[in-house]
Amino acid sequence: MKTRDEYVATLKQQLDQWNADVDKWEAQARSAKASLKERSEKELAVLKAQRELAMYNLKLLEGASATAWADLRKGADDAWARMQSALAGARSHFEKRP
Repeated sequence: MKTRDEYVATLKQQLDQWNADVDKWEAQARSAKASLKERSEKELAVLKAQRELAMYNLKLLEGASATAWADLRKGADDAWARMQSALAGARSHFEKRP
């Protein structure tokens, strides 16, 4: 099992990659035609909401005591799974576009 610091570092690294993806897709959404723009904005809204939840859980983990972090890890794992699902949906939308 990873230590809390290793686990948090892994989550931060993944979050940085997700943020880079979101930035790229936001640029695509800004330049999209009206019909695609609305769908793109909806995908990004879902993704951003899940990202906020994941970041919240990360902050909880960072501030948790050594004994409490294992309990908080489940919530973080769940938030990360939801973020990955939202990211997969957004990726399929944005990467199929020309």
